[in-house]
Amino acid sequence: MSRLTAKTADKTILLSATLFLAGKAYNVPSKTFWDDVLNGRPYLLLTFLVVAGVFGAFTPFESWRRRSFVDRNVMMRRRVLSTFGRLLEISAEIDPHLDTGDLALHVWRRRRTLRHPVHGVLKRLSSYRMSSYPATRAFSPTRGVGAVGLCWQLDREVSIDVKALVESLDSEAKFDDHVDRHGAETVMNLTWDEFKDFNHRTALFVTPIRSGRNKFVGCVSVDSSGGYSVLNERELFEEMTNLGMAIGREDFECT
Repeated sequence: MSRLTAKTADKTILLSATLFLAGKAYNVPSKTFWDDVLNGRPYLLLTFLVVAGVFGAFTPFESWRRRSFVDRNVMMRRRVLSTFGRLLEISAEIDPHLDTGDLALHVWRRRRTLRHPVHGVLKRLSSYRMSSYPATRAFSPTRGVGAVGLCWQLDREVSIDVKALVESLDSEAKFDDHVDRHGAETVMNLTWDEFKDFNHRTALFVTPIRSGRNKFVGCVSVDSSGGYSVLNERELFEEMTNLGMAIGREDFECT
C-alpha cells in the first residue's frame, strides 16, 4: 500500500462515517429512512461514532504506512551504502588512486514536466560520494542526452570512457567538427557548453531501473574522473543492477 493509498483510505473511511452521522442527525434523506436503518441495530450509531473518532484522530492506515516506510527507508539506505562501499572497494585498484569524494553514485527517475509532458526527463533523486566536492551540477537530461539519457534511449546498460575524447576536443571548433563527422551520439548528444561542464567525469556507467512491467523508469549511474578500465567489470554492473532492482521494487519511495 502506497502512502497516497493509505491516506486516501483514512479520509474515505472518515468521510463515510461523518456522512452517516450527519445524515442521521439531520434526518437526510428522511426520518423514516433512518428509523428503518437503525431498527434493531442501535449499535450502528456508536460504531460509526467510534470509527469517526479513531480515523479522525489517529489516521491508522497512514500511521502504519509511515512506520513501515521508516523501516524500509532504513533498509534501503543500508542497501545503497553497502553498494557504494563495494564500489569504493573496486575503485581502490585504480592507479593512481582517485581523490576522496571522486567516485559518485546517483539515482535518477523519469519524470514528466511542463516542457516535456510526453516523454519527460531524468531527475536526479540522490547522490552518494565521500565528500561534498566536487559539487554535483544541475542536470535533467531528455532521452538520449548524456550517459543516463543514452541508457534510457538504448534501454540497456551503458559504459563510456570519454577520456580520449575530452583530451582531443579541447575547443568548440574541434567539438563541432567532431559532431559533424561522427555524429552527436558520439558526444552523448551534449552541447559544447554541457560537454565542458561534465568533461571532468571521464568514466561513466549506467544501468536501468525497471518497473514491474519491465518498463524503463529511471537508472543508477556511477561516474569518476578516471579508472575506466578498472571499473568496467561485471562485478560493478552486478552491484548497480541489484541496487536498481531494489529501488524499482520500492517504486523509488525510499531513495
